[in-house]
Amino acid sequence: MAQFHPLKVTDIHHTIRDAVVLTLQPENPEQFSFTQGQYLTFKRDFDGTELRRNYSICTGLDEGKIKVGIKRVDGGAFSTFANTQLQVGDVLHAMPPQGKFFTKIEPEKAKNYLGFAGGSGITPVLSILKTVLKREPQSTFTLVYANRAVNTIMFREELEDLKNHYMGRLTIIHMLESGQDIDLFTGRVDQDKCTALFKYWIDIKSIHTAFICGPEPMMLAISESLKTHGLEPDQIKMELFSESQQGQLAKQEMAARAEGQKGTELTVIIDGASRTFEMSKGQSVLDAALENGQDAPFACKAGVCSTCMCKVLEGEVEMLANHALEDHEVADGYRLSCQSYPITDTLVIDYDTH
Repeated sequence: MAQFHPLKVTDIHHTIRDAVVLTLQPENPEQFSFTQGQYLTFKRDFDGTELRRNYSICTGLDEGKIKVGIKRVDGGAFSTFANTQLQVGDVLHAMPPQGKFFTKIEPEKAKNYLGFAGGSGITPVLSILKTVLKREPQSTFTLVYANRAVNTIMFREELEDLKNHYMGRLTIIHMLESGQDIDLFTGRVDQDKCTALFKYWIDIKSIHTAFICGPEPMMLAISESLKTHGLEPDQIKMELFSESQQGQLAKQEMAARAEGQKGTELTVIIDGASRTFEMSKGQSVLDAALENGQDAPFACKAGVCSTCMCKVLEGEVEMLANHALEDHEVADGYRLSCQSYPITDTLVIDYDTH
């Protein structure tokens, strides 16, 4: 079920010292048609261990190219490989584009968008703003982009070019930890900073949709501030980087709680075939499926993407984290299998229903 396809690397560009932008050419372009804000899931074998990593597409829909931005992370095998060893002509393997970090493009409407990005969280937001400005000629976009310093700003030149091209429609506010002339634009983006921005620079009442992508503490603070200042939850779209420490602790707690408990009889349906086996209540449904030879789809294993989404047909699970599913999807029985732990003695899940 987890289909990976080859993409040839046709260009590698260093946007900053520790980040690269890869231009990718799929063998079958139709398999990689994307919506602005979506990501690709890559896989690669490192010394016998398969790693899967998600990287957002940073190109707009009208550029005719697929590009992803990859910032090097200390100790990150895939990001280090991409930044130091990958060469033009190499072939990577990725799943088709996924993700729900977008809203419908409506060319006839005039809307005001607000984007918050932290560090490499700019990549999906860049795809969104380029597409919006091109395809919704009456809409505006305000971007608040947080970084440590000027030399860590990814896509700085491209953003300036876009601001000049869409003068009057694109506003960019750079938030740096130091070195700014204006105090408001210095420091971390928290609720107090948002309150000041909404008071002096951004008319929050005019915003139709806000996009947030970056580290979890920043995202949660911004989201709360947006709600406090009048935005409804469905006007706020968030894309998280990685699993939080709280999520890791919750998994440890589930494992400890399951000691001595009766196991669960799990039935997994993939590609129309079902298989039943025993699993521990201290193990995630995804890990149990993979351990038993099932080709279950997954990417982040952190509740951040929706790659491992399944539907619970029978039984119940406890989902520890959810940064990907909409409320109506959860109400309809969908769960992230990487975050789902059985709480009943029998459980039936279906990966084929979405």
